[in-house]
Amino acid sequence: MVSAMPNAVRKRGPVTVGNTNMKSNPSVRAATLALATFVAVASNALAGPENYDLHLVENEIRQGADATIAVKLVDRRTAKPVDNAIVFATRMDMAPDGMEAMTSPVEAMPSDEPGVYRFKTNLMMAGGWRFSIAAKVQGEPATIERRLEFRAVE
Repeated sequence: MVSAMPNAVRKRGPVTVGNTNMKSNPSVRAATLALATFVAVASNALAGPENYDLHLVENEIRQGADATIAVKLVDRRTAKPVDNAIVFATRMDMAPDGMEAMTSPVEAMPSDEPGVYRFKTNLMMAGGWRFSIAAKVQGEPATIERRLEFRAVE
């Protein structure tokens, strides 16, 4: 079969950009490699909230004035707990049982487990509760926000 392409187009040789031959110029190769590496690292370095799992340690919590809620923050890419996140917004309400206006104050407590954040609240009624939480992982631009539902039991 005869090709309609001229020989000059089919001919393979070094790739040139302008007057620079990329195969023989180490500076151009190094700059190209550096740019490709930067793009790959930059896209992985900034994780979004989807790269983090923020979940309840227990789905049933004993009702009462000194109820303790524990949530765990894990980096999904490494499966390691995340310490030193800044929790800056919390809300406890009974939205799962249709009583969103029934709220309870939330107070942060110390924790001795890596990646576990503890909170004290008053679960005045048994039933469905929702814990809304927002956290910032240091060095990450995005905020992690979750609405975690659980049951208060007698």
